[in-house]
Amino acid sequence: MSERAGVRLLQGYLWLPRELDYDPRDHLPGVLEVEGREVFLILDPVEPPFAFFDDGTPAASQRFYQFTALAVTDEDPRSLHPLVAALEAELGPLLEATPENVGWLLLEDLRGV
Repeated sequence: MSERAGVRLLQGYLWLPRELDYDPRDHLPGVLEVEGREVFLILDPVEPPFAFFDDGTPAASQRFYQFTALAVTDEDPRSLHPLVAALEAELGPLLEATPENVGWLLLEDLRGV
């Protein structure tokens, strides 16, 4: 049996206009139960990771949060694709319920922490 370790399931960013009075950390849970497992959602404020969006909008006009979803497991990270799919299904409605100007980009990661 392997040693238990943290595994990133999703990694990415949430962003919103600086003037928007909304903090996603107050509205998204810190922990979700997905398929009987605890998945931890971590949102850390970060500087914009790029200068401009594709449409030319300066990234500095937005507040950015690094988003990490992780689970503690003894399984091979490569076997967790089904957990990621279930997590995305749980997160979808929560992200869709954010204000209209909140954007996000989340990608499967499946690496140890």
